[in-house]
Amino acid sequence: MIPAMPASAAAARPRQASSASSASSALLRFGRVAAMGTVAALIMIAGVWASWGTAQHVLLTKGRERGTVEVTRCGGGTCSGPYSPVSAGSQARERVVIEDSVAVAKGRTYSVVLKPGSGEAVRSGPAGILYAWVPLGGALLLASVVVAGGLRRTRVAWGMAGAGVALLTGAFFAV
Repeated sequence: MIPAMPASAAAARPRQASSASSASSALLRFGRVAAMGTVAALIMIAGVWASWGTAQHVLLTKGRERGTVEVTRCGGGTCSGPYSPVSAGSQARERVVIEDSVAVAKGRTYSVVLKPGSGEAVRSGPAGILYAWVPLGGALLLASVVVAGGLRRTRVAWGMAGAGVALLTGAFFAV
């Protein structure tokens, strides 16, 4: 303490410095949480968006054409075959197209839902539902890393990672 400085001024000076550093620390913490929360939310939105394009046809089947397709030909990223209707109002077709993936093999018959106004088919049933939500499973895994590292919420991150692994594992065994 400087001899000319009163004791009350000397005690007030360190509090101001610590108050300023705690305010900037709080601001940085808020910025980190806001940025990482935004990144995690965008990852999750992208996962739902990517999944919903297929999942809507599998989950909301009321009024859609349901049936089976026997895959007779595969090539160029798609497989095709004749469609046999199961639902009322659906008509048989000589050829419908289904995405060629690990879930589709030539010579097998699959239950499908037709996309409205097209000849494209999407797998239905439990395997189709799980396969449609695979992008969300990947998003859960990726977002769990952001939540654990950026938001420092490890329990939430473990829950997200567990849900992502369960979804991907379920899809793997169902398909």
